[in-house]
Amino acid sequence: MRASNVSSDGGAESCGLVDDNGSEEDYSYEDLCQANPRYLQPGGEQLAINELISDGSVVCAEALWDHVTMDDQELGFKAGDVIQVLEASNKDWWWGRSEDREAWFPASFVRLRVNQEELSESSSGSTQGEERDEGAGRSRHKHCESKQQMRTNVVREIMNTERVYIKHLKDICEGYIRQCRKHTGMFTVAQLATIFGNIEDIYKFQRKFLKDLEKQYNKEEPHLSEIGSCFLQHQEGFAIYSEYCNNHPGACAELSRLMTQGRYRHFFEACRLLQQMIDIAIDGFLLTPVQKICKYPLQLAELLKYTTQEHSDYNNIKAAHEAMKHVACLINERKRKLESIDKIARWQVSIVGWEGQDILDRSSELIHSGELTRVTRQGRSQQRTFFLFDHQLVCCKKDLLRRDMLYYRGRVDMDDMELVDLEDGRDKDWSLSVKNAFKLVSRSSGEAHLLCAKKQEDKARWLQACGAERRRVQEDREMGMEIPENQKKLAMLNAQKAGHGKSKGYSGCPVAPPLQNLHPLQQRHVTVPASVPQQPVFALAEPRRKPSLLWHTFTKLTPFRK
Repeated sequence: MRASNVSSDGGAESCGLVDDNGSEEDYSYEDLCQANPRYLQPGGEQLAINELISDGSVVCAEALWDHVTMDDQELGFKAGDVIQVLEASNKDWWWGRSEDREAWFPASFVRLRVNQEELSESSSGSTQGEERDEGAGRSRHKHCESKQQMRTNVVREIMNTERVYIKHLKDICEGYIRQCRKHTGMFTVAQLATIFGNIEDIYKFQRKFLKDLEKQYNKEEPHLSEIGSCFLQHQEGFAIYSEYCNNHPGACAELSRLMTQGRYRHFFEACRLLQQMIDIAIDGFLLTPVQKICKYPLQLAELLKYTTQEHSDYNNIKAAHEAMKHVACLINERKRKLESIDKIARWQVSIVGWEGQDILDRSSELIHSGELTRVTRQGRSQQRTFFLFDHQLVCCKKDLLRRDMLYYRGRVDMDDMELVDLEDGRDKDWSLSVKNAFKLVSRSSGEAHLLCAKKQEDKARWLQACGAERRRVQEDREMGMEIPENQKKLAMLNAQKAGHGKSKGYSGCPVAPPLQNLHPLQQRHVTVPASVPQQPVFALAEPRRKPSLLWHTFTKLTPFRK
């Protein structure tokens, strides 16, 4: 037996098992469970995978997120990489191989592939003469049948995981939320909103989506199913996942706080048993929507791979794949923006003498920062530190003694400014000699700001950043990228509570995880890593912009550092 598949999210997924004689039979996770009741017990999925591996099957998993590790005894990989699973006896950490290297990797970062192994097109290539031609003909015919079977497997996986997902959402809404609302002494309305977010809206949306998906599903011949149109029809509806994903870190924090009390642990476990839910903790159930929206682009990419251009669903699947990547990208961008506004709020609180509206009233991202010399019409020069955000440029002055202390000195509305590149030499408008200079001229009032960089390359970076700021503002407008007012107010409130503008500085540099002491790699049953890393919500999505390194400069520019 050469190929296998078992659902990595606890659901029933169809798979094609190819035996050594080349014949194919269709099995599902339910079939495996019926064949051996042990698979129904907690940890049964790992047991099933391990028994498939021990039978000689090659079990492969596809990475959902990047796994960046500082420990050379853990397996690092990028989203989309394929890892061969060698052992899955632990529910959190699996042992696998990637690029001739074996190590531990977090099981929650991957999903098992639907089609574990494609049939070789050259299986008869070792024959000679007429036998080779006949073998090649059989191989082509077999490959055609194989591609249909592969598409069948992917379509069935999409349908089965969708049904299981609906069951999970129903269990959350009826098993947890309904019971929580009955116990007003344990949960406030605000707490429930924090923990569960808009998951009830997601449940309603997904029920409608599955209903339409079932209409397009061909039960008799699944490979002929035309499900691409369903994704296109509902693509705007998937945007509701953005709010849930943004809320999820807060939900995890609130749950962790409640779980320190025994009565809450017992309550959630009682809810699970009463609803007859599978043996997964509540935080695992609440993670499923985040994982689900990540899986759609992967599933559609795999479906497109096994859909021929002659297939009636090809164009719709191709468009659906792009649409779901766009949805994931939009959610990822909003997530990044929310993380950014927390940093911006802490930065503003650290600035001495801040005046006017909060920076978050108009901006949500730092684009560039650095020192420039501001020159007046009278020829006076002032060394200032500038921070370019979307929509505005903030000017600050460094303290003469405490160079890490910044004083607010004003801001410029970039929406009203026109960028003018100046050549080195005498400026005819101001009758001043300038070098590495550019102007920002107000379209409404004509007021101009003359700024000079120390080096030509510094000026080039500023000109490039100003152009990038305009493009990002336009992109955000086209994508409908707006941060809710309550999120902005919450970010400022948290920043003020944490720092009060004086006591704490900001450091945007991530801390490397501590090294973990593991046994030698040659040992198969070694001690697994102590803690499971938290997966990013949408590292899978294809972000439009590279992460900025500018926040690292705030370490040097924030007052009263420890």
